[in-house]
Amino acid sequence: MASDLLSHVLDTVSQADGPILSNDAFPTVDFTTIKSTLDRLGSREMITFKQIDREEANLTTEAEEIAAQGSHEAKVFEAVRQAVDGLKIADLPGIVGKESAKIGQGKAFKEGWIKKDKDLLKATTSAIHDASQDQLRTIQQTKTHPDSKVLSDLRKRKLVTMQKVITFEIKKGPKFSREFVKEETDLTADMLATGTWKTVKLKPYNFNAMGAPTMSGALHPLNKVRHEFRQIFFEMGFEEMPTNRYVETGFWNFDALFVPQQHPARDLQDTFYIADPSVADKPRADPVEKTEQLTDGSNSSHKSQGHPQQDYEKYWNNIKEVHEKGKYGSIGYRYPFKEDESLKLVLRTHTTAVSTYMLYKLAANPRPARYFSIDRVFRNETVDATHLAEFHQVEGVIADFGLALGGLIGFMEVFFAKMGIHGLRFKPAYNPYTEPSLEIFGYHAGLKKWVEIGNSGMFRPEMLEPMGLPKDMRVYGWGLSLERPTMIKYGVSNIRELLGHKVDLNFVESNPAVRLEKD
Repeated sequence: MASDLLSHVLDTVSQADGPILSNDAFPTVDFTTIKSTLDRLGSREMITFKQIDREEANLTTEAEEIAAQGSHEAKVFEAVRQAVDGLKIADLPGIVGKESAKIGQGKAFKEGWIKKDKDLLKATTSAIHDASQDQLRTIQQTKTHPDSKVLSDLRKRKLVTMQKVITFEIKKGPKFSREFVKEETDLTADMLATGTWKTVKLKPYNFNAMGAPTMSGALHPLNKVRHEFRQIFFEMGFEEMPTNRYVETGFWNFDALFVPQQHPARDLQDTFYIADPSVADKPRADPVEKTEQLTDGSNSSHKSQGHPQQDYEKYWNNIKEVHEKGKYGSIGYRYPFKEDESLKLVLRTHTTAVSTYMLYKLAANPRPARYFSIDRVFRNETVDATHLAEFHQVEGVIADFGLALGGLIGFMEVFFAKMGIHGLRFKPAYNPYTEPSLEIFGYHAGLKKWVEIGNSGMFRPEMLEPMGLPKDMRVYGWGLSLERPTMIKYGVSNIRELLGHKVDLNFVESNPAVRLEKD
C-alpha cells in the first residue's frame, strides 16, 4: 500500500548515514509507485531527491555461459593443450562443440595461443589469460565496464545489451520526520462543530500550481484568417454578399459569366452535378425580392421604392443571344444555346456566381458599390497535399463609373499590403468573363520564390450589359483561396491537416490568433 511505502521510505532514510539510492533500497518497487511516493514526500519538504539516469550493461545468455565456463577461444586452447601430440582439426567440434570450434578457433589463432601443423592443432604456450571471461565477469558484477571500447566490442559481438535505468538519490529534507501526518485539504462543517480544526494539519495552498484546464470551444484557423479578411474588407468600405446557396444553376454559375457551354470547366471531371433534382426553373425573382419588409414594419415592393421591377425573362434572352449570335458589340460564341444545359444544378465552382447575382440586382439601381464574399466552393479535384474537392474562396467586386486597369493594379497593391504582402507582380491571363485578366504574384520569403496569390480582371461587357448596367460602368473582380494564406501563416504543408477528417483537434485548440500583416 502507498501508506506502507511512505513509512518504509522515511524509516530507510532515517537509518541511513547519507543519501540512499532507490534501486538499492527499494529494488522491487516499480518506477511509477516510487516516483509518486517521492513527489508526495518532497512536496512537504520531508525529503529531497534527484533523478539519476544511467545505462546498464546486461549479459546475454551466451555471455553468461562464457562468464561461468570460459570463452570459446579458451575452450579451444584447453582442448588443444591437453592433446600433447596435437589435436586433429576434424576432432575439435566433437570436444568443444560446433559453435565454440567455429568461433574460438579463429580467435585462438589471432591471439597466438595455437598453431596449425598439417592437419593438427598444437598449443604454442602452456597458459593463457581469458580476457573475455574477465570482462564479462566485471560487467556481471558492476553492470558496466571502465573501458568503453570493450563495451562497444562486446555489443557488436551480441554478448551485451544496454538498458536505460532511472534511479533516485534520496536525502533528508528540511522538514524531515519519521511520521507522515495526513494533511486535510478542506475545512469541513464537522471540523468547525467539533473543534478538530484546531489540531488537524491543513494542507497549505500552492499558489504556483497550474489550474485545471477548462474545456472550451476554439476557432478553427480558417475562421481566424477569414475574420482578418472580413475586417480588411469592412475597413475598405465593402458590403458582404449572401453566400448561403451552395447549389446553383449552370445559368448563374457559367452562362451569365459568358462561359461557353462547351467549356472544359463544365465537364463532369471538373464540376459536381446534382442528380436529384437535376434541373431548376429559369431565373426568377426570389420571394424576398417580391415583397421586402421595411424597418417600420410595412411592406413595399421594388417598384414602390423607386426601383424598376427587373425582367428575368429579358435577362435570360439577353444571355442566350450574346452566346448564340453576339450582342453589345460582341460577336459571341456562335453556337446553339441549350436551355437544358443552362438549367442543370451544380455545386457552385466559384463564388463569382453570387457576385453575378448581386451585380444583376445592382442593375435595378446602378451606383458605385463594393461587394465581397468568403465561402465554400466545390471542384471535382483529385485530392492531394494541396488540393481538396472543396475549399474557400475570397472574392471582391468593385463597380463604378470610369474604372481602368491601372486602378485595379493600384487597388490590388493596397489590398494585399494590408496582409503584409508588398511588391506585387502581375501577369496577363485568360478568364472567359474578364478582359483584361491578371494573375497576381507575391514573393514568399520562406520558399524564396514568387508564388501566385490571386486572380483578377475587369468583367466583360458580354457579362455586364445583359444585366442592364450602364455601358460606362466598369467592374473589378478578384479572388484568392482562404486555405493558402492560412497554410502559410500556420506552417501547414498538407491541406488535409487543415480541413477534413484528418484535422488534429489539439492543433485547432492550441493555435494562436493571426494577424495577416504580421510575421
